Amino acid sequence: MRGDGDGWSNSPGGVRHWGRFGAAGLLLRAPLPAGGSAVLLQHRAPWSHQGGTWAIPGGARDSHESAEHAAVREAEEEAGITADLLRVRAQRLTMTAPSGWTYVTVIADAASPLATVANKESDELAWVPENEVTDRPLHPGFAEAWRTLRAVPLRVESPDDELAAALPRTIDLADQGFYWLHASTGGPGDEVVLDADPATGPLLTRADILS
Repeated sequence: MRGDGDGWSNSPGGVRHWGRFGAAGLLLRAPLPAGGSAVLLQHRAPWSHQGGTWAIPGGARDSHESAEHAAVREAEEEAGITADLLRVRAQRLTMTAPSGWTYVTVIADAASPLATVANKESDELAWVPENEVTDRPLHPGFAEAWRTLRAVPLRVESPDDELAAALPRTIDLADQGFYWLHASTGGPGDEVVLDADPATGPLLTRADILS
């Protein structure tokens, strides 16, 4: 059903952004076998705005929607992924226009690279290893935002059962950025020491992992 958010928001100078009440997208991350992570990218249909580029599923927010609700709804509409298959970890305001229009990126994890079903807005959907995202022609807005959304891999050696059950996952350390925490022996990233001196690396606590 067509929502009340569909339509353009106009900024000075003739610049337009899709979504009368702003827009939101879902950055969905999933584990790879060797400990790394992949993100779900959408190859935008040629007829769409910035067609032919790669970005994340997303679109206009309706007047009653939170950013999280809109992003999860768009992921279901454009990729066939339902809310029960993901866990939201964080959100970031990744663009603001002079008109007041905003784009919020919602960050979530899935237990594995899920099967997808593309709608007419996508030429293709693909799980792309995190370190290969910039190899593709990205939507300019997503390319700019990706610099702050990319997760740095970190490895937890020999976690106890409670910690192991919570991994792998995205960790949001707001003042330091995003980290992909895993327990794969020999996997990517430095080993992290929990509750360490922040001068030696990310200040990461047991509570962060279990939250």
